[in-house]
Amino acid sequence: MKDFWNERYQAEEFAYGIEPNQFLANEIKKLKAGKILLPFEGEGRNAVFCAQENWEVDAFDFSEKGKQKAETLAKLKNVQINYQVSALENFKFKSNDYDAVALVFAHPSPDKRKMLHQQVVEALKPGGTILLEAFHEDQITKTHISGGPKKKELLYSEAMLQQDFAKLQIEKLEVVHTELEEGKYHHGEACVIRLKAKKLI
Repeated sequence: MKDFWNERYQAEEFAYGIEPNQFLANEIKKLKAGKILLPFEGEGRNAVFCAQENWEVDAFDFSEKGKQKAETLAKLKNVQINYQVSALENFKFKSNDYDAVALVFAHPSPDKRKMLHQQVVEALKPGGTILLEAFHEDQITKTHISGGPKKKELLYSEAMLQQDFAKLQIEKLEVVHTELEEGKYHHGEACVIRLKAKKLI
């Protein structure tokens, strides 16, 4: 899988564009800037945007090519990001360390998804916010050719997110049919799920 992502990111063109995910962009502006973590960050478009909005940014992905592209974009936009090359199981999450965590189209296997979600909840400070956008289970239909995993177990449902984030106060959980314009690999009609949730204690 690492080889797949390194190959996708090695082109000069940014696979998912250089503009941030729109849900993230809209929601991050509503929060007071602090320290944010972006797991599975790819080529860095969301990390760079958060840095432009005065957030202190940590990010990781297991793709070396992704990090190279992210650092190129950060230099272009004249911002600083702290980007590590790391597999999920090797990343050192710190308890109560982040004001926000953003998960944008992060689709690990079911066992790793549960581990990821547990760890990001633990990593949030009390009062911190999780923002998530991912492909919904309904994405795998003939009309949705805008990208994403082709296996249902890698996609998301409302019940799944309610269970994974049961310890948080869910402020928004919605399934949205939208048009993606995020580079050539996320382009066209899509069915996504969006979550905004807060850690109270």
